Amino acid sequence: MHRVLLDVDTGVDDALAIAYAVRSPALDVIGITTCFGNVPVDCATRNTLHVLERLGATGIPVAAGEAAPLFHPPMRAYPAQFHGEKGLGDLTFPDPEGKPVSTPAAAFMVDQIRRYPKQVTLICVGPLTNLAAAILHAPEIISLVRQIIVMGGAVGAAGNCRMHAEANVYSDPEAAQLVFQSGAPITLVGLDVTMKTELGLEDVQRWRERDSDLTRFLADITSYYIGGYRQAYSGREGCALHDPLAVAVAIDPSLVEVQPMALQVDLEGIHSYGRTVADLRPRCTDRPNVDVCTGVDAKRFQEHFIQTLMI
Repeated sequence: MHRVLLDVDTGVDDALAIAYAVRSPALDVIGITTCFGNVPVDCATRNTLHVLERLGATGIPVAAGEAAPLFHPPMRAYPAQFHGEKGLGDLTFPDPEGKPVSTPAAAFMVDQIRRYPKQVTLICVGPLTNLAAAILHAPEIISLVRQIIVMGGAVGAAGNCRMHAEANVYSDPEAAQLVFQSGAPITLVGLDVTMKTELGLEDVQRWRERDSDLTRFLADITSYYIGGYRQAYSGREGCALHDPLAVAVAIDPSLVEVQPMALQVDLEGIHSYGRTVADLRPRCTDRPNVDVCTGVDAKRFQEHFIQTLMI
């Protein structure tokens, strides 16, 4: 078991990732930080606290983070088609009893990494704004963190927010570029692999048949998410497991194939702003700065994910 800290913008797939991490016997979730992205940060925080209540894991501290990109106003609307107006498939539920800690997310990250040097894996499944702020505040965490797993980017795949860009990176490209160029040990779990995973309606039905409070909740929010995919991807009857795959890489790195790459974020292009650009030449002269996931054992991952949440 090793220590992980999740950084989320809790919509549906973030909720699935949180449940997966908390239920995994391989991981010790020492905290969760929240950010704008799928929903505003206050909503992401509320959703995170609610998911932890459903999991019976209210002892995990939650720290609220950034409400907007570091260097410019937000550039995209919240994706209600996939997550609902409030992030959890438009389910209604009372305010959670828990409250976030008083420490802001970036400072919370720094505190945990300093407390457990070389022991903390950060799993970032939203915009990288909180992590960029933490690095700016305390650059020494770059050498103290065990690993950073980022769900983001699209090196050889189409974007999902723009034709060229993945949503988490596009939400704050400057923050992503700062993180990627920081020298920290980073594994990028992008659309190149996450779009090869799928949770189908038959899998959701397995959760319904399990008939626990948690599995019914997961089935309800995932059904909404699949509905968004049906509209966006010409009748696709399933959803990609973007954020859960990032958690899976922390649990079992053998689930993915990785290739070290020299990676940049385009901060200047008119039509390519926010694109993750890798030097794919066989004789690239730039030093690789990110391990990019290029392949995934989708069936083995998907079954492990489903079974873990049925425990």
